[in-house]
Amino acid sequence: MNKAYRQGQILKLVRARRIHTQDELAEALQALRIHSTQVTLSRDLRQLGIVKTPEGYRERKAVQPVPASDQAARDAVQEFLRDVRPAQNLLVLKTDPGQANALAVALDRAPWPEVAGTIAGDDTVLVVAPDNRSAEGLRARLARILRS
Repeated sequence: MNKAYRQGQILKLVRARRIHTQDELAEALQALRIHSTQVTLSRDLRQLGIVKTPEGYRERKAVQPVPASDQAARDAVQEFLRDVRPAQNLLVLKTDPGQANALAVALDRAPWPEVAGTIAGDDTVLVVAPDNRSAEGLRARLARILRS
């Protein structure tokens, strides 16, 4: 059994049911004909970002969501944004090479209703707004941030 397969099965088990101990996890894997030592399970759990909670093992990202942050988005706009090009309910944002993803993540996490979602390339972020009015509002917000 290879590591990727074993870790995939661990994720599947943790997502599907409550597992409270490594012994329970080892038994569940054994039922799938996957043999694993306690040391290997500990390493797998750590590498997968699975933590023990009162409800059992859970993925860390499910336990501690990243909080939305207006200030983080403002900081990313000031640091990375170089140009804004409107296109109906879309905005095309230009950055320096390699910086688009950081800007997109900050915008996705921001509590801004004008941002329905983003797609990032290397130096370009496509921002999807719910409608043309929202896109114009976001363009104005970005311009204010850049002026401050």
